[in-house]
Amino acid sequence: MIRRTRTTKTLAKRMDLQYFARPYPFRRWRFLLSVAAPALALVWLVGHYATGRPQKVYSSGPLSASHAVFSSQCNLCHLQQAGFREEVQDKACLGCHDAPLHTAKQSFTPACGSCHVEHKGSLQLARTADNLCTQCHSNLKNKLRQGTTEFVADIGGFDRHHPEFAPLRRANGDPGQVKLNHHAHLQANLAGPHGPVQMQCTDCHRPANRPGTAAWPYAGGPEVKAVAATSSAPAAPGDRGWRDRAYMLPIKYVDQCAGCHTKDLQFDKRLPDAVPHDKPEVVHNFLLTKYRAYIAAHPGALREPQPLMYPIPARNPREPQPVPRNQEEWITYQVQGAERLLWNKGCKLCHTVQAAGAALPQIAKSNIPARWLPNAHFDHDAHRMMECDSCHTRARNSRETADVLIPGIASCRQCHREGGPRVEAAEGRCFECHDYHKWVNEQPVKGKYDIRQLRAAHSGFPSLLAGEALASK
Repeated sequence: MIRRTRTTKTLAKRMDLQYFARPYPFRRWRFLLSVAAPALALVWLVGHYATGRPQKVYSSGPLSASHAVFSSQCNLCHLQQAGFREEVQDKACLGCHDAPLHTAKQSFTPACGSCHVEHKGSLQLARTADNLCTQCHSNLKNKLRQGTTEFVADIGGFDRHHPEFAPLRRANGDPGQVKLNHHAHLQANLAGPHGPVQMQCTDCHRPANRPGTAAWPYAGGPEVKAVAATSSAPAAPGDRGWRDRAYMLPIKYVDQCAGCHTKDLQFDKRLPDAVPHDKPEVVHNFLLTKYRAYIAAHPGALREPQPLMYPIPARNPREPQPVPRNQEEWITYQVQGAERLLWNKGCKLCHTVQAAGAALPQIAKSNIPARWLPNAHFDHDAHRMMECDSCHTRARNSRETADVLIPGIASCRQCHREGGPRVEAAEGRCFECHDYHKWVNEQPVKGKYDIRQLRAAHSGFPSLLAGEALASK
């Protein structure tokens, strides 16, 4: 059988050149969809305009919790002169947040939006990625304008290449000038104001503003508090930590010490009062007032010996005690004896008494640190479920004031890791403890919007205004 020969021409004659004009189900549905899709999009777009929220059409996602109220007013951040499709400029952020620079030495200032990424629905815009911090701090020395820094120049993250906390790296110890022995105060059967006691950490150390907190167990009585209320002692520093529960309240004699140590400020068996816990000038005037009142009520005391609370070895035992010739001399001798007792025994028990060559000594300032880590944040209230000495492991055995008792980084790393909840641990990224902006230099910002401008595009706002108008009538 002879094989049939096929050429291109013969094959081409078999093709239907009018195929595109014939009906076909697939082409029909493709045409219908190409018409229906734009029509539905147009209806959706018109619907958003009809509801009063046209800008929601262009939103790339929900705003953060702090900015969610502005969701219908895109022009507040996406400034009109640039069009709201443009990226948010720094001047839009600085209109409400006058955020100072990180440091004057930084080689560049990143745009606000490079770190604080909106339209992700995040609860907190400060939860930034670590690489935004380590891009400079992993090699900080070479990225500063002057090339020098007092900070650690190589930090790669909390889990790696993070130095020990600064107070534990330095060798100068605790700067406080109050003589405190933690070991002695935490012993069993310690002499308390009403018998033997076993002190706890919370007897002296408590966060501010914690609700339901009991009274200080070793505070002074009403007479001590009355004297403290008129004292010239300075108030607590104006740190933001005193206004919340993050940091511990400052140690005060009237709250934590007076219950046990009032007797150390008593000076004469004839007078039950203790001197105020205050400057030497205040103590001196207090003694003058008390002895003047006493000699006026007991004139016969002019011929009586001076009965001090505690015997003081005389510098020269053979030297006779001076005999006062009048009431003024008697008052002077009594005050001098009481002050010798207080400066050399009562005050010296806890304070460093510095003789300055004048009639009255100088008491070294307590200088108890309000915050040990001024460049980081720590929240004691967030750690209230933990025992104090599980982190402050050295406190119970500390006998020296110079001991720095804050926990080290190894203690924090037991719970905090960079992966945070993803690795079933507490948050350990940079933002957990550090700020980029130096908020202590923040400048106040004057408001420029009213409620109508912020919420006018919200669908429920007109009806709310109508209800208020009816109520006013």
